[in-house]
Amino acid sequence: MTRVQKPGLPSSEAPSGEFAAAGPGDQPEAAIEDDAEIFADLELTIEDDSAPASVRRGAAVIRGFWRHAPVGPGVYRMIAADGEVLYVGKAKSVRKRIASYVRPFGHTNRIARMIALTASMVFISTETETEALLLETNYIKQMKPRFNVLMRDDKSFPYILLTGDHAAPQITKHRGARNRKGDYFGPFASVWAVNRTLNALQRAFLLRSCSDSYYDNRTRPCLLYQIKRCSAPCTGEIGPADYAELVREARDFLSGKSRSVRDLLAQEMAAAADLMEFESAARFRDRIAALSAIQGAQGINPRTVEEADVFAIVDEAGQFCIEVFFFRTFQNWGNRAYFPRADKSLSPGEVLDSFLAQFYADKPPPRLILISHGIENRAVLEQALCERSSRKVEIAAPQRGEKKELVEHAAQNAREALSRKLSETASQEKLLAALAEAFGLSGKLRRIEVYDNSHIMGTNAVGAMIVAGAAGFMKAHYRTFNIKGDELTPGDDYGMMREVLRRRFSRLMKEEAALAGPAQETGAGFEREPGVEIAPEGEESDSRDAFPHKPDLILIDGGQGQFDAAQAILAELGVTDVAVAGIAKGIDRNAGRETFFVAGRESFKLSPRDPALYFVQRLRDEAHRFAIGTHRARRKKEFTKSPLDEIAGIGPARKRALLHAFGTAKAISRAALSDLGKVPGVNAATAQLVYDFFHERGR
Repeated sequence: MTRVQKPGLPSSEAPSGEFAAAGPGDQPEAAIEDDAEIFADLELTIEDDSAPASVRRGAAVIRGFWRHAPVGPGVYRMIAADGEVLYVGKAKSVRKRIASYVRPFGHTNRIARMIALTASMVFISTETETEALLLETNYIKQMKPRFNVLMRDDKSFPYILLTGDHAAPQITKHRGARNRKGDYFGPFASVWAVNRTLNALQRAFLLRSCSDSYYDNRTRPCLLYQIKRCSAPCTGEIGPADYAELVREARDFLSGKSRSVRDLLAQEMAAAADLMEFESAARFRDRIAALSAIQGAQGINPRTVEEADVFAIVDEAGQFCIEVFFFRTFQNWGNRAYFPRADKSLSPGEVLDSFLAQFYADKPPPRLILISHGIENRAVLEQALCERSSRKVEIAAPQRGEKKELVEHAAQNAREALSRKLSETASQEKLLAALAEAFGLSGKLRRIEVYDNSHIMGTNAVGAMIVAGAAGFMKAHYRTFNIKGDELTPGDDYGMMREVLRRRFSRLMKEEAALAGPAQETGAGFEREPGVEIAPEGEESDSRDAFPHKPDLILIDGGQGQFDAAQAILAELGVTDVAVAGIAKGIDRNAGRETFFVAGRESFKLSPRDPALYFVQRLRDEAHRFAIGTHRARRKKEFTKSPLDEIAGIGPARKRALLHAFGTAKAISRAALSDLGKVPGVNAATAQLVYDFFHERGR
């Protein structure tokens, strides 16, 4: 185990297991003597004038920490002067790994920039290299250092869940933590793949998909029973023993025993036909057809690989694409393409190495992982995954046979996905350039923010912001704003827009001021060296992310009034470097007749065939969709809101008990104190609380 706290503690709060500017006596004398030769060499090379001054200064800073770095395995963090974590790495011997950064020359541009920016370091000792790998992965996912390889999409995968906490198990889709008892089958690459498989499984095994509460309140079979997609155990249309047999068959099929399940159904169909029970035989026939649909829709199905994840990486034009295929029970359960953020100087094997550790940080691994390139940490990652899953996990780069064919197939899909992305990015950049020209903007558009409001007569008012860039719609950057202004007149669209923009840019200015403020002490008390440059001479400093946080252009879904309101707020806040444009809907709200408002020129229209017009329409429609969807979600929440939610101390269990006893919140409000106290789980104090709440409201 590590000798430190759980990941996520700020570097300024270094615990006992983290090392920074320690004294010479903190390291064993034998370790210092063993490194005497390395140290002497570094004393000479650090004075070499051939490296840029910023790199030499950064190397000098790292040398001060290197002298007291732990000798054994661990994790190190390289930290900039403003406290930003630049890089997280792990090593079997942290001291030896840090020594590679002390020399100010012989590095790639990426490493040189990282060294130049380093102002302090933090070390964490671990018992084994495996623990160091797991801790490194956690830190990377939490801190997102700019010089590490980062997964851009770490959403959880959907699974099929066969519940185990009910007398009549339910088959359903599941995503997220595995808190519910039952059998989980997956992962599937997409929700579409899960839904398609679930539909076929319902036809094949007639298992219920309804919730437990819906099941418990049925008095007659639902429509799914009528269309032969459920056996209706809720109303006793099938006995418990027969339903349990259906559950067993479904579990066997999803566990890889598909052939035996199909053979059994074929035998039962033949037996029913021999007895001239043709309706029963037809039901077995339909179930066999449903199973065939599942297996036939999986694409390429391996013959010799029962369970594996296949990873193939390709690179082109400085970008990487990793295609992942999931094979379970000899079936292809879908694939997904990832585009990790990584420096173009890294090799595909290095990117894949870091990607795999992050990928399985919160996902159960299969027994076999096939990869297209060899990775340096294969043995360590294997050991870590074995310990986490409590079973053997193998990572291999196959050279022949069917496994090699699976990897090549994944690589082909990765090449096609990367080509599509590069093509889409090029087209998007052309549209951004056309829009800048149409609005008379001189700079390059990298980030566009589009704002819209949605409400019904001022109720449940929300503001929405969508973001677009060269990679298309950046949904991770979308934001919603619940309109809070008490002084606003209901339905005041101008006032709503002012509130949204004021909140958005006030926060943005505070974040920029915090980043530009005076440096604080970082790491474990190591102060920033005055005058340290942030990049080697002749090179631009990388931003924390390739996608900026501040917009180049704001599009307002509205006419002259909305446009003037937006300009007034930006002027009030002192924001002068962001262009603003308003989009007024055309006559009869027809697309193609929009009027545009831009500062410094008269209102104008674009040609109906102008690509920039189509682009603006897409942006506006996306903002409109997002705003309406958010408003509907808030309105739906208001519809289902109960007065019981406002009573402090009434949680879900007591709320459920009260509603079960009285039926409605209105009936609860009319109940006597003595009746409230008789509800299971409601004590006298809680009953008094509920009684007082409703009777005080009525006064």
